[in-house]
Amino acid sequence: MKMFVKKFNLGVIFIIYFFLSTYLNAENHNIYETIEQLQKDIKTLERAVYSGSTNLNIENSNIDTSLDPNSEDVLTRHLLKLTEIETQFQNLTNRFEEINFKLDKLSNRLSKVQADNQIRFQDLENASVRNDDQKTLTQNSKDKILPGSSQPQDLGSISYKDTNTNETIQQTQSIDTTATVITESFQADEKILPSEPPENQYEFATSFLKVGDYSTAERAFREFVQTNPEHKLAGNAQYWYAETFRIRQLYTDAASAYLEGYQKYPKGEKAPVNLLKLGVSMVQIGEKDQGCKMINGVEKQYPEANQSVIQKAKYESKKFECKNQNS
Repeated sequence: MKMFVKKFNLGVIFIIYFFLSTYLNAENHNIYETIEQLQKDIKTLERAVYSGSTNLNIENSNIDTSLDPNSEDVLTRHLLKLTEIETQFQNLTNRFEEINFKLDKLSNRLSKVQADNQIRFQDLENASVRNDDQKTLTQNSKDKILPGSSQPQDLGSISYKDTNTNETIQQTQSIDTTATVITESFQADEKILPSEPPENQYEFATSFLKVGDYSTAERAFREFVQTNPEHKLAGNAQYWYAETFRIRQLYTDAASAYLEGYQKYPKGEKAPVNLLKLGVSMVQIGEKDQGCKMINGVEKQYPEANQSVIQKAKYESKKFECKNQNS
């Protein structure tokens, strides 16, 4: 009985081994087929990459000729088509980036043009306002004709009878009568400011600056300072009086006018810039040391002044190579 059982077990084991061997051989055969198919695909890809064209020469290649030429050509064409599409996509991307760059440049230009137009419109509006103000001031001055106007004036006339004389000998003044030198007293120019409050007179004088009539502006501001020496606008008028000389490059007269403003109105609104312009004028007329002291003293004497004035003083000090020194 035991012998039968052993033989039965051996038989069962043999049958199981037979079936396992058959199954493993089938599986190995399938694996081999898969590996061969992968090798074919790899070779096809290699041919597509290194051939460079759709015309594949199968006879001269070292690849296994057992491959199907039609299937290889189809795969190759697809791969080349994908490569071509990828190249076109890259070109389109480059074009898109180029167009974006041009659009950015165009947007920047439009922004600059818009800003420039806005500034021009503001200037036109300001000019229109200034013209309206000037017309108002002219009307308020009661249509007074200013000296130097282009309107014709009557210079008088001399008749022939006025030149006729019965004397036959020309009279001459004796030398003895000229022993005493008579000095002619200075006669002030005709007043040009209107008979109005000081504020209106100041605006009237400022209008000559706006139109570039610096000679008349000089007279107007000088008259304002002489007429209203204690007014709150007197310091400003003195400053603009000096500016009329600086604009005409009369630096000596400008320095004298700035100095007078610095001495009379040291706490005025224009005092800091007045001191700065005084220093610059002194340098321009050859007094560099004194001028540099005044330029460097702006920040010290007027620490609460506008920052633009302080920065301008530093710039002028550096421009004229002024040493840092106490004013």
